[in-house]
Amino acid sequence: MNASPGLADILDARRRIAPIALRTPLLRAEALSRRSGQDVFLKLETMQPTGAFKIRGAANALMRLSPERRHRGVVCASTGNHGRAVAFVAGRLGMRATVCLSALVPEAKAAAIAALGATVRRIGRSQDEAMAEVARAVAAEGRIEVPPFDDPSVIAGQGTIGFELAEDLPELEAIIVPLSGGGLAGGIALAAKALRPGIRVIGVSMEHGAAMRESLAAGRPVEVEEQPSLADSLGGGIGRDNRWTFDLCRRLLDDAVLVSEAEIYRAIAHLLLEERLVAEGAAAVSAAALLAGKVQLRGPTALILSGCNLDRHQLARIASGASVRIGDREVRG
Repeated sequence: MNASPGLADILDARRRIAPIALRTPLLRAEALSRRSGQDVFLKLETMQPTGAFKIRGAANALMRLSPERRHRGVVCASTGNHGRAVAFVAGRLGMRATVCLSALVPEAKAAAIAALGATVRRIGRSQDEAMAEVARAVAAEGRIEVPPFDDPSVIAGQGTIGFELAEDLPELEAIIVPLSGGGLAGGIALAAKALRPGIRVIGVSMEHGAAMRESLAAGRPVEVEEQPSLADSLGGGIGRDNRWTFDLCRRLLDDAVLVSEAEIYRAIAHLLLEERLVAEGAAAVSAAALLAGKVQLRGPTALILSGCNLDRHQLARIASGASVRIGDREVRG
């Protein structure tokens, strides 16, 4: 797939990935609905086999490879969940996988990737440095790159979530989605707006290091400094040569908002204690924006709970109200 993905590609992806990726539940969030005065629903990508939505795009990309390309093995850079998805799918398909991670990726996520049989390479302090190692592996080792977001097959895989939302709840007025490289937000917006043009799609990022949000504000892809965050899965740049996701997000997102580390902390705690759901920081940003009043609801709204791969010690501290250390900062809700 060399052209920008369309609705037909997302439908094709849905058929292709069905044996590996789940059609996840959409549940009413009782506490959030009471607080907001509107019906709020949670799309539980936390229930995927790898604990995050990334399995959809990874499955579509890997399952489209020819036998010769599968034999060469795959390589990717990741902030954690994409690497886990690539490792899982590669294992199911009998392929070799190498995952390149920067030092900012939590050790628990690196260990989970290695446990799935992939080779983990720790490279540098940023996603850009991890991406440089991917380019080297492609050139020197003949591996096939599986991009984490800026790839038509990956975008189409993530877009299957938008189809499911439109089918399960046709009256949706808005979708609030974590925003990082734009594969998830762009894919969902592509599918949802094709089926219901009036629906709003709002992206949410953390305050520091929000590459796509800063790029949208600048009108072009820009580099940002990566910083430790509770929403570590949203870290990394979008690439100065971004081909697909920047344009999708520029055209299709209705807004992009930022939330603080304290607001993310409070959202993780709310989801755990009030909705009885485990969500990592990147998944909790949608709820954080709602709880902080940064998105005004006009009707039934879906929040994408994108993943649950949170360090258990960090989760225990948040559940107890204790502060958590993020880089050189102590964060509490």
